[in-house]
Amino acid sequence: MTEHTPPQSAEMRHFTFVLASARRDGNTEVLTRIAAARLPPRWPQRWLRLMDLPLAPFEDIRHSVGVYPDPTGHERLLLDATLDATDLVFAAPLYWYSLPASAKLYLDYWSGWLRVPGAQFRARMTGKTLWGVCVLSDEDPGRADPLIGTLAITAEYLEMEFGGVLLGYGSKPGDILSDRQALERAGGFFASPASHLVTAI
Repeated sequence: MTEHTPPQSAEMRHFTFVLASARRDGNTEVLTRIAAARLPPRWPQRWLRLMDLPLAPFEDIRHSVGVYPDPTGHERLLLDATLDATDLVFAAPLYWYSLPASAKLYLDYWSGWLRVPGAQFRARMTGKTLWGVCVLSDEDPGRADPLIGTLAITAEYLEMEFGGVLLGYGSKPGDILSDRQALERAGGFFASPASHLVTAI
């Protein structure tokens, strides 16, 4: 895993936000949008809601066919958005102590994209920055360790930089707005050093 350098004002960055909640406008999305509002306006932002871009169950053909066909439909859109970003943000609430199913399925497809002829997925992912934002309903932030570990190891495997995970507390819709520490840290999250997991509980 490479050492993260905080974004510099002279750089042009492209942020893709992957909304993985099964609920619209949930606490994780609210916290993510608060953090994103502090990014320079000239940096493009793209927001993708995985529940609006359903994928078929992933089929592992690595050891049978060996390669994957050129993606189409929602898969093509997600692949292009992933590769076009300099910064990829998983907005993922904690579901059963890990990533939501839609986010895990999206990551499963990365395994296929590594084997799409001409996609150069690994080479094009290297050097991007992977971030996470997660609101959980447990007051123990350690409950999010499996989710954080998944993102951190994914970044390491693809030689991406890992920006860390912004954590907040909430259960019912709107609860995150009462987490003052999370709101305060959200303001500077995308300028924070790598490997400093921002725990706001």
